[in-house]
Amino acid sequence: MAVRAGTAMTAAGLITVVGAGIASAHVTAQPGTATKGGYSKITFRVPDESDTAGTVKLEVDLPADHPIASVSTKPIPGWTATVTKAKLDKPIKSDDAEITEAVRTITWTADPGTRIAPGQFQEFDVSAGPLPDNTDELVIPAIQTYDNGNVVRWDAPPPAPGAQEPEHPAPSVKLVAAAAAGESHGGHDSAAMTDAASHGEDTAARWLGGAGLVVGALGLGVGAGALLRARRPAAAGGDSAGDTEGGPRA
Repeated sequence: MAVRAGTAMTAAGLITVVGAGIASAHVTAQPGTATKGGYSKITFRVPDESDTAGTVKLEVDLPADHPIASVSTKPIPGWTATVTKAKLDKPIKSDDAEITEAVRTITWTADPGTRIAPGQFQEFDVSAGPLPDNTDELVIPAIQTYDNGNVVRWDAPPPAPGAQEPEHPAPSVKLVAAAAAGESHGGHDSAAMTDAASHGEDTAARWLGGAGLVVGALGLGVGAGALLRARRPAAAGGDSAGDTEGGPRA
């Protein structure tokens, strides 16, 4: 399908979806796992599932029973983000401070001429924390609005293990303890650190080897110079003696 060039340029970061999988795409939250009690960047990935209409609005509802004190949005050209807070029934403590309100909804609204066109998707980033430490999963329902007036509610709770996925599942993020998060993300980091250390050791060995060769060459040069200097006086003395004994004979 053709997309106007002006629209594509205005919606910076818009990505074209290739393949037949678009029909079964969902609004999701990335990454799928975050650390309890920590801060994380959560990306809401929103595909346009319509054949003719474009997405012009996204609203996500943060859970009231597991409030998040601090939420900030990443600017997206062509979109306006609105963050709405609400009073908490029970204040929470964060960094020795008492939090009496938390973010409840975040709404991204497209500017005129901007939309997520059919066959494309957009990503909306937020920085959130501290994430709750009293639950294993953060369920974040979303509402997607199209420019033809259609509204899709992604609010079905996660299915039980082995159960069929609902038609419109709510975006969710699994929360794990810090140690588990380190194990799940640390393998790649450890391998990278090991490779970096090995590379550093190899580089250092090469430098030391090269320096040794230079020092050895300098030593040979100094020794050769000293030997030449030692031979010159001896040669000069021999020539003088020869001149004395071998002078003109009568």
